Amino acid sequence: MKTAAAALSRFSRALDHALMLCMLAWPLTAVGQTQTDAERLVGDYTLISYMTFPEAGPAVDMGYVGRLSYDRAGNMSGLGMPSGLPEREREAGSRLTGGFAYWGKVTVDDEKKVVIHHVEGSPLMPSWVGGDNIRSYEFEGDLLRLSIKNASGRTTATLTWRRL
Repeated sequence: MKTAAAALSRFSRALDHALMLCMLAWPLTAVGQTQTDAERLVGDYTLISYMTFPEAGPAVDMGYVGRLSYDRAGNMSGLGMPSGLPEREREAGSRLTGGFAYWGKVTVDDEKKVVIHHVEGSPLMPSWVGGDNIRSYEFEGDLLRLSIKNASGRTTATLTWRRL
């Protein structure tokens, strides 16, 4: 009986020692690591606003709905359309299209706060295929803002997405 008790005691001490080592190592890997912006982007989003900023006049709410997805393999897809498009199509009595739909690979520049969508396919904008859609980005809580800038660096539109 003493042998079994001694063995159980040694096992218990070894188990306590192993658990202590795991507890000490865990914060160093889990807490000490920070996510890159590319890792923060991963997920699914719903469009909550699409605002354009003309050179003259006030900002324009495009009234869009949409979805955006980034995966861990470096792919993206974005879809958006005017929220009133189904009603307009019913009223017109014919097929209407509008909005954006595209997918491709993604490059993220953490330093410049730019995400580049390398467009591989776009049924609504075939001229985008093979090109890059460059977006400035910023995170705020569960929001992701993607801004489009013209050649002189002026923001011409901002799409605000909420993580699902």
